[in-house]
Amino acid sequence: MLEMTIKEKACRGCRLCLDVCPTECFTFNEESQKAVVSLLENCIACLSCDYICPSGAITHSNHHVVANFYRNIHFSQRMEKFL
Repeated sequence: MLEMTIKEKACRGCRLCLDVCPTECFTFNEESQKAVVSLLENCIACLSCDYICPSGAITHSNHHVVANFYRNIHFSQRMEKFL
């Protein structure tokens, strides 16, 4: 099962994870000024939050890694006629 954690001490409260998450897995705790994982079941493991976090506070585990084919220029050129 997918696991996602936010290291509370590392989180800067920048809210970038909230902005980039396509499934709204996060909420912002106004009291602590930190991001919180609130709806893990919505997570599609796109890892956008993990990559965009400037402090590296977000980590994922137990997720299936899929090849990043859409960033492969050769593949994209071949698939262009279908898109």
